[in-house]
Amino acid sequence: MQTGLVSIITPLYNGEKYVAQTIESVLAQTYTDWEMIVVNDGSKDRSEEIVQAYTEKDPRIKLFSQPNGGSASARNNGIRRAAGQYIALLDADDLWEPFFLEAQLALMKEKNAVLVYGSHKRIDENGQECLKPFIVPEKVTYKDLLKTCSISCLTALYDTSQYGKMYLNEALRSLRDDHLFWLSILKKAGVAYGNQRIIASYRILGSSVSRNKKKVIIPQFNIYYKYEKLGLIRSLYYLASWAINGFMKYRK
Repeated sequence: MQTGLVSIITPLYNGEKYVAQTIESVLAQTYTDWEMIVVNDGSKDRSEEIVQAYTEKDPRIKLFSQPNGGSASARNNGIRRAAGQYIALLDADDLWEPFFLEAQLALMKEKNAVLVYGSHKRIDENGQECLKPFIVPEKVTYKDLLKTCSISCLTALYDTSQYGKMYLNEALRSLRDDHLFWLSILKKAGVAYGNQRIIASYRILGSSVSRNKKKVIIPQFNIYYKYEKLGLIRSLYYLASWAINGFMKYRK
């Protein structure tokens, strides 16, 4: 583990349209002690070629490839290769503000936190804001996160120095794997702290899984019932809470 180094893990699947913008947002960071590990998850477009060109310009950007296995598998592949004290999960179509890493590391130091997250813009395929910015609560606990997931991959930063590396559940592939990941960290850390400053841009695409509640409702229920073992009644309660909060999150 290299103290102070941020390992940015980016799963990549058919991301040729946006991945260059994502990498450029990392290159623009005011905090420069980072490595970006891009894991090509069986892309069938020019994604790999685009990222390869960046690796030849900046040795901090590293590219690995694997057969398609879903975002959880790709993220775990990257986490295993990570050398940094800090882990960030940045998808290949999202963007960071130039001060993202500097702001999140400062918040982590201020709160003596293991996990921090933040507020973000919500943009469409053309980079235009399509919903009001998502402003996060100042802190969340494990129980808070059962009701609704306020932690987004693109804004989270995890310090591995206390509990070591943690991994996503690959059985979930690309459905709710991140929510279960944050829950597993909070069971150890107790609390995560949110930056209410807008520090990133989350791209909402027409096929976005996070908005398609019908597609993810069974995996979400399984988080409560199968993985967190909350029992049927509590699982249904938290599922209803998650669904209501999810509707409110995307209504405007």
